[in-house]
Amino acid sequence: MSVEELKKVAIQAIDERDGQLFDINQQLHKNPELLFEEHKAHDLLTNYLEKEGFQVDRGHVIPTAFRATFARGKGPKMCIICEYDALPEIGHACGHNLIAEAGIGAAVGIKAAIESSQNDLGQVVVYGTPAEEGGGGKITMIKEGCFDDIDVAMMVHPCTYEAGFANVLAHMSLTITYEGQNAHASAYPWEGINALDAAVQAYVNISTMRQQFKPSWRIHGIIADGGVKPNIIPSKTVLEYGIRAPTDAEIQELRRKCEHCFQSAAEATGCSVQIVFNDICGDYYAPLLNNLQLVEMYERNAESFGMKFPTLSDQKTLPAASTDMGNISRVVASIQPYYTIGSSGVNHTIEFAEASASEFGHRQTIIAAKSMAMTCLEVMTNPELLVNIKSEFHSNSKS
Repeated sequence: MSVEELKKVAIQAIDERDGQLFDINQQLHKNPELLFEEHKAHDLLTNYLEKEGFQVDRGHVIPTAFRATFARGKGPKMCIICEYDALPEIGHACGHNLIAEAGIGAAVGIKAAIESSQNDLGQVVVYGTPAEEGGGGKITMIKEGCFDDIDVAMMVHPCTYEAGFANVLAHMSLTITYEGQNAHASAYPWEGINALDAAVQAYVNISTMRQQFKPSWRIHGIIADGGVKPNIIPSKTVLEYGIRAPTDAEIQELRRKCEHCFQSAAEATGCSVQIVFNDICGDYYAPLLNNLQLVEMYERNAESFGMKFPTLSDQKTLPAASTDMGNISRVVASIQPYYTIGSSGVNHTIEFAEASASEFGHRQTIIAAKSMAMTCLEVMTNPELLVNIKSEFHSNSKS
């Protein structure tokens, strides 16, 4: 069978499961689960994949992660990524229910094409990756070698625009703890060392430093613990910050600047300070190395369904967030295209959560699933193309 015939098989398989895929995204949307607590989502997705004939390894490395595989021969291993964790209070306001739907849809489409081919096309591997929203589940899985045998990895992400090229910033989380000395705020204030003063001073230091920030840098923080009562001088306060920059070098530069802000606040107030970086997964979210050959292929396939993309130069200027998919792109050729779901609000809003359960969001997700499947099949049927994709990956990694 030609690659175009294989694509038609994949498209048909996805269309035949349209209702089932919609039901998956609806069940996930109605049952939002936070990072590392995605037990219902894990069971829903693994049960479905097992019924579809995949070999499923539940609780793979992380209790709510999984690996599902379908193989025919020793050809390329194409990895489709699913996410399914939600946000506190606003649920699936980043559309991870749709990411899971797209991933499952693409996987069953690829499997159908593999089964229909007289040639041994290779393998499709589905990874369920928990805790993207701050837990760095993919980073833990990388450290455990989950992607060592993968040739190409991809996922899609709902957004407010279409882009095959994902403009992704490095992200580092910081927890800053100041410790001072309790005292009665009225009777003996001179006996106290005010940890809240240190936290406030640190916040002001950061805000003052913004004037010297590069336009592409981002920093945002909260006072997570500011004390107990107004008449008790706080002995302990906690700040939580996230910092972002477009390159590895710049995120480290921004980190050093922030450390000076936090340490000087401690010195000025007499407090001690502890600064902890990336306390959950032990590493920062890396910028995503887009494989431009895969980007072009995905866009071409998506355009066949009517999706329209800005020029590459324009895509590079679109609003940027962060994801641990960036870390996967450091170990295997990867893409994470964006697609719109018609939301009146941006990601991480109530409006986006509502759109992620909409019929239009589902229709767009089905297109994204088909586009991923078609892109993977092009790679699986063209050994020379895979060589070129890997060559680009190695070149990007060195630079």
